[in-house]
Amino acid sequence: MTHPSVPFLDLKAVQMTQRDELRAAFDRVLDSGWYILGQEVAQFEAEYAAWCGAAHCIGVANGLDALTLALRAMGVEAGDEVIVPSNTYIATWLAVSHIGAVPVPVEPDPLTFNLDPARIEAAITPKTKVILPVHLYGQAAEMAPILAVARQHGLRVLEDGAQAHGARVQGQRVGAHGDAVAWSFYPGKNLGALGDGGAVTTSDPQIAERLRVLRNYGSRVKYHNEVIGYNSRLDELQAALLRAKLPALQGQNERRAAIAQRYLQGLAGLGLSLPFVPPGHEPVWHLFVVRHPRRDELAQGLAALGVHTMIHYPVAPHLQPAYASLGMKAGSLPISEAMHAQVLSLPIGPTQTDAQTDQVIAAVREVAHRLHKLAA
Repeated sequence: MTHPSVPFLDLKAVQMTQRDELRAAFDRVLDSGWYILGQEVAQFEAEYAAWCGAAHCIGVANGLDALTLALRAMGVEAGDEVIVPSNTYIATWLAVSHIGAVPVPVEPDPLTFNLDPARIEAAITPKTKVILPVHLYGQAAEMAPILAVARQHGLRVLEDGAQAHGARVQGQRVGAHGDAVAWSFYPGKNLGALGDGGAVTTSDPQIAERLRVLRNYGSRVKYHNEVIGYNSRLDELQAALLRAKLPALQGQNERRAAIAQRYLQGLAGLGLSLPFVPPGHEPVWHLFVVRHPRRDELAQGLAALGVHTMIHYPVAPHLQPAYASLGMKAGSLPISEAMHAQVLSLPIGPTQTDAQTDQVIAAVREVAHRLHKLAA
């Protein structure tokens, strides 16, 4: 029997919901004759800062640059230490390494998958400069206790918001809880461009000004370079496309939340570990991640039933060859390693229908029951 396919995320369908707006944005840039750091970037920066509740937004080329330049703007230098989650996409660590600083991993809360505030203090040394929590899978980290530890020790806080456009904590959108937030607008994000793009939001005017200089060759005035900077600018076309997409983001996030609620109800009691949402948190459900002790068999069974899944992420950063120099062997970060061995992301996206969601639920129930019988 052939089963209809449920894509993990139908990006083309997402873009087609705003086809006319995107075409108009493209034409506006084409007709303007100005393609780098013009009015589209300036307008997007103003609109996105206001949307996030921050005073400033500085557009850059991509999410990794947003993290790297934000760390530079905070004064992080070679030899400094930055506290990072052990459970994250490797870009969080790479930004630290690009500056010559040292990523110091701290284990996550097993319930939320986010950086565990209770474990941070033990990782702080005289070399620590920044705490870098990630709002993983679209759910904000526990910012209040993280900020409390940071302020107690005189540390900066840079948030990685790449997966959390619009996520709220106690009613406030992610955007200016800490000193700055780094964003990615990679096409698959909740707010995605049609190419690479990134930004930093902050309410600190000094950080904002440093970022504007760093992203543009270290220059405020053309051909006058104050510092060794980067060529990392959100371009006019992507800014225009993001402006076109921003008004639909809240509705798309609400659609993701509705799918997540359908999953939470339909997948209970199957031996899966389902996402946990702390009180006062409103995730945007960039990903819907479950855990299962026989994850690979679950994924294979779902694929046979037409359900496409992904693993975020199969290998923890400390076990990647890129970080072999840290000398962290398997077993050194057991909470994160257990997650990476068991997590599976189910399809979720703003154009996913109830029928597709119900197909996923039925398929998971079928495969989970089969695996339970095999284990009995």
